Amino acid sequence: MMADKLKLTAKEILEKEFKTGFRGYKQEEVDKFLDLIIKDYEAMHTIIDEMQQENVRLKKQLEESNRKQHVQPAGTTNFDILKRLSNLEKHVFGSKLDENY
Repeated sequence: MMADKLKLTAKEILEKEFKTGFRGYKQEEVDKFLDLIIKDYEAMHTIIDEMQQENVRLKKQLEESNRKQHVQPAGTTNFDILKRLSNLEKHVFGSKLDENY
């Protein structure tokens, strides 16, 4: 995905040859700097790959979560659940509930 948009690979950076001019740069300094760029470039690709994998995993997890939320047992509504809870409270606490109101 992201790799399609990048113009260079670490290998292309490594294999790049520069022509030397009359008062050119020191080749050792250029090589050291290119080595740093290559390491950063490879690290960036690793991070991008990890983030894309995590993104796919999180999307799947979200889809599963959404599917589970929409499933309710047949014939059960929120009203039924609240009514059962109310009856359970009356049974457990009995007249103590009436005294507090």
